[in-house]
Amino acid sequence: MKIGFNEANDRFCKNHSVMKDLEYCEKYCFDYIDIQSECLDRDLKNGVVTLEELGEWFRTHHLKMLSYNALCFFNMKPTQAEKDAVLAELDEIIRRCNILGCRMIVVVPSKDMKEKGLTPSRQEIREDAVAVIREMLKRTEPHGIRLSIEFCGEPAMTINRFDDAYAIVKEVNHPLVGVTLDQYHFHAMASSWEELDKADGKKIFVWHVNGSEDLPCGAYYNNDEKRMWMDADGDCLPHARYAEALKKIGFEGGPTIEIFRPEYYAMDQEENVKKSAEVTRAFVEKYC
Repeated sequence: MKIGFNEANDRFCKNHSVMKDLEYCEKYCFDYIDIQSECLDRDLKNGVVTLEELGEWFRTHHLKMLSYNALCFFNMKPTQAEKDAVLAELDEIIRRCNILGCRMIVVVPSKDMKEKGLTPSRQEIREDAVAVIREMLKRTEPHGIRLSIEFCGEPAMTINRFDDAYAIVKEVNHPLVGVTLDQYHFHAMASSWEELDKADGKKIFVWHVNGSEDLPCGAYYNNDEKRMWMDADGDCLPHARYAEALKKIGFEGGPTIEIFRPEYYAMDQEENVKKSAEVTRAFVEKYC
């Protein structure tokens, strides 16, 4: 089974660079990498590397780019100018993906509607997301680039449960549109196992694996920083259940480790990637 690495794991390690992630992921036998937009933007701005250099590296190595992670806050834009800005950002990401040989963009929903004076219903959010994704498809489909909606398990997010993300994907009904299923996010807002069990696994494009501290669902302090290595002391996530459910519904990919834990950023970048590889292989051996 192929395994992936997400730069969330080490993005704030000292002297972090995208190119070093590629070299270390290759060294420790990852098959895929999710490049984080924050990391890429930082290196491009500082002149550390060019898109062309990264693209050439991918063409000559085993490691490939699974997804561009991510276009953030794509939906529920109240003005035309904001909607246009999202599509302009998408155009730039498509340009980058074509250089990098990447064929998937993760799209993250908007949050904090209260600050915008909005109180949208779930139905209104779904309808808006469907409309925006269809507009995005007009740009990505000619390039064969997939769009993967990542629901985020916190109360302020407009799409914060698997159930809603999958409903949007079903409504769009296009082979290039699917869901990113992150174990932490699924747990953090108590997504429905029943809905996952009856989903089409081919509509799940990415499986982010991680552990989590055992905290109340929806608590303000239950956030990405509470993730941990799978099966670390205190981890509460039912990994076997995730793996069995995905296998049963026909998910065809492998796990990609994604953890945002501050103390892991204190590690050396190479040690972080090495540990991530060890933990992911142990996860595969035990659960997959």
